[in-house]
Amino acid sequence: MNTPAEHDAHWMRLALEQAREAAEAGEVPVGAVVVRDGQVIATGRNAPVGSHDPTAHAEIAALRAAAERLGNYRLDGCTLYVTLEPCAMCSGAMLHARLPRVVYGAAEAKTGAAGSVVNLFAEPRLNHQTQIQGGVLAQECGALLSDFFQTRRRQQRAVAQAAHPLRDDALRTPDAAFAGVPGYPWAPHYVSDLPALAGLRLHYLDEGPHDAPRTWLCLHGNPTWSYLYRRMLPVFIEAGDRVVAPDLIGFGRSDKPKKESAHRFAWHVQVLQELAERLDLRHVVLVGQGDSHGLAMALAAVAPERVVGLMALAPGEVQDGVSASALRQSGQESLRAVGMKRESGVGAWLAQESGALSATEQAAYDAPFPDAGYRAALRAAAQGAMQPADVGVAAGAETAALLQPTLEFFRTAWQGQSLVVAGGRDTVFGLPAAQRLHALLRSSSPVWLLPEAGRFLPEQGAAVARRAVEYFRP
Repeated sequence: MNTPAEHDAHWMRLALEQAREAAEAGEVPVGAVVVRDGQVIATGRNAPVGSHDPTAHAEIAALRAAAERLGNYRLDGCTLYVTLEPCAMCSGAMLHARLPRVVYGAAEAKTGAAGSVVNLFAEPRLNHQTQIQGGVLAQECGALLSDFFQTRRRQQRAVAQAAHPLRDDALRTPDAAFAGVPGYPWAPHYVSDLPALAGLRLHYLDEGPHDAPRTWLCLHGNPTWSYLYRRMLPVFIEAGDRVVAPDLIGFGRSDKPKKESAHRFAWHVQVLQELAERLDLRHVVLVGQGDSHGLAMALAAVAPERVVGLMALAPGEVQDGVSASALRQSGQESLRAVGMKRESGVGAWLAQESGALSATEQAAYDAPFPDAGYRAALRAAAQGAMQPADVGVAAGAETAALLQPTLEFFRTAWQGQSLVVAGGRDTVFGLPAAQRLHALLRSSSPVWLLPEAGRFLPEQGAAVARRAVEYFRP
């Protein structure tokens, strides 16, 4: 004689057959059966997509079929088996049907109403109580769901790849490299049809309401990516603002040209200008870290109608002829960092410069750059490709043509708010460079010095963001 557990497993396998049929139809694979007196009297499978019906869950379909067969909406003496913990809607229907018992397979951490999120079946104020048994064939039920969603993600990636084909002269870090990145829950956005991109795929984050009274455009420096702003974004979002954080071409999840010569200061500015126009960014506070504050300043000069503020975090030099030796020192340090082996590369260097970073955070900074072939932008930036100053391989007529108007704009025409923040542990630029920039910007607020901070100030996160929210109040 079979045990009760064996009986439950038998009926759950029938529910799994229904779930597989749902998967074959392109639905989330959830299946259900209703059993009475040792006989299946009804089955159901997920069908919201095909039926255009948000109530067409497997459990609802099975309950309707069972009620029709019995000629009674009350399903006395019945047990419902379902492969996934029921949601609140289905749980309510089960209680209305007066089901004596419900058995489910895999738990549902996001919507489960049988104990994972809430437990409607344990509510004593309701006029019916249903016995709940969870975890029956949970591994098989969960594996079916996991396989379905993995397949769908692969298909979505294939579609995305078709929409943004990879150029022959560029590399693209596989999405798998970013799986499990801690503290970075935001959905990726991509664009490849901006004229300056010429088919390269640019990744960016875009969070918060598009009609917000203030937009933060957060630009990372070398050798980081938008992950650098993971501690600041939540504060900006909580304030009701829009936040856009791109990965510059060559960094993060953006495409990576193989040649260092592809990276030119003026070209990066042009890409950012076209992105701001495409996204129609307004009332923008530009946030630049390290060498990217030069990009921020140049963008403000070419698109002043969009920009209301500038925040420079641990800035380098921007004025021609000033502290060229410091820029070279910074570049040499960056080159040493990006030349390290994977196991002690960018992440380890950032931990040294910015303070404690966990092993997983260091790995997140390493993730975009699996080997030296992916690091052309880091090497180019270390030589000056993200700096407007007249040093490094990026110097020349194109850079000078942008540098001089940018400096003149801030000397004579800049009307926005400015906030300059220096890290006391920034041994390359530190407070002197911040004070020189402060004088150029004619900021009303003195340089904000964070004694314990290093070059990568956004790692200080919430404290910096909260000060910025108040300072740049619309």
